[in-house]
Amino acid sequence: MEEERRKKRHRALVKRKKIFGTKERSRLTIFKSLKHIYGILINDEEKRVITTVSSCSKDFNKSTAGYNLKGAEKVGSLLAQKALHLGIKNVVFDRAGYSFHGRVKTFVEGAKKGGLQF
Repeated sequence: MEEERRKKRHRALVKRKKIFGTKERSRLTIFKSLKHIYGILINDEEKRVITTVSSCSKDFNKSTAGYNLKGAEKVGSLLAQKALHLGIKNVVFDRAGYSFHGRVKTFVEGAKKGGLQF
């Protein structure tokens, strides 16, 4: 039931075009499962994914779990490093219908510490 409500909130934001990624300012969206967290940079003008990082990717240190706050912060900082390497500094955050607390908030804080600007 909660997943359906989250998807409905997400579709409402995307339909209203409030969150839109461009070449200069990409859209950073998040997805979280019970065991992992995923960060995705998207260019909506070209309709393509720029890069992704998750707690199950090779860059992620497996000694930190992906389902806790430390893992979320690590994934956020890894995504920031990857984005800066690609020349992306400014992003707009799409929380994908999740509440802005817990792992989502920690993910954003890790990305900010890594050098991304929201």
